[in-house]
Formats: sequence, structure tokens, C-alpha cells
Amino acid sequence: MKKVLMVDHSKCTGCRLCEVVCSVKKNGAVNPTRARIAVIKWETICVETPMLCQQCESAPCMAVCPVKALARDEGIGRVTIDYDLCIGCRFCVAACPFGAMGVDSLARKVIKCDLCDGDPTCVKFCETKALQYVDASTANITKMREAAGKLSELLRKSAA
Repeated sequence: MKKVLMVDHSKCTGCRLCEVVCSVKKNGAVNPTRARIAVIKWETICVETPMLCQQCESAPCMAVCPVKALARDEGIGRVTIDYDLCIGCRFCVAACPFGAMGVDSLARKVIKCDLCDGDPTCVKFCETKALQYVDASTANITKMREAAGKLSELLRKSAA
């Protein structure tokens, strides 16, 4: 069964531990600017939420790569980077609609979430369970329940 990395934005406290553990896992040092996940803060509405690669089925990053350095790993359902092919043009960074492709300025290469080969470290350390690695069908059911709850709340408000 295909798994997806799901974010429950309402549970994120903005602790940024996911950035820390990702940077340690991938680079051996605490440097959140080199992490494959980024917690984005919207101060005007007091919301912080992790943003990461959505592993798109029809990935824009793959479509624009002139040397086909990005490919889908069907086993895990992720998009991978072949650094032997990558020429560093950064077209993939510009094409990503989520801003999930990044640039590691120290290593001088593009980076993105690779789901830690099917065992995401960020999920293990997320104390609030804002990050979860679940079966795709479970993620769909969860999203349907959330949408139904929001619709129910709207209907109650409009009836009042």
C-alpha cells in the first residue's frame, strides 16, 4: 500500500524539531536551512505549518528537468534526484508550486524530501503528531472527515 506524509496543520506548534532532525539525518549537523522540510510562519493569523515535497503524481519538477535527473521511485511513491545527472540548473526549484525544492548552499545542490527511504525521521520526532506517515487511503478518509466536520459547522452557523 502506498504511504503519504500527511500534515495536520492544526497540531503543529511551530517547534521546528522536524527541521532539526531532518538536517541532522541528512547532513550530520544541526542546520535547519539545509533541511528538506521547512516550518512556515504566518504571523498575521498565528499559524505555523511544515511544508515539504508532496511527491506529486504529475510532478512539475520532473517535467522541467532538462537532463531527467528527477525520477519517480514507484516502490515508495517518491520523487528522487540523481545527482550524477543533475546539472544544477534549478529549474525544478522554480517549478515546484509548493516551494518544496530547495538549494543546499553549502553542498551546492538542489534538495527535497526523499521520505527517508520510507521511514521519515521527522515523523518519529513530531511530539504533537502533526506529521504522520500513513497509508494513502487513511489520509483520504481523514481528509473527508475533516471536510465533513467543517461543512457541518458551516451549516450549523447558517441555520442559527
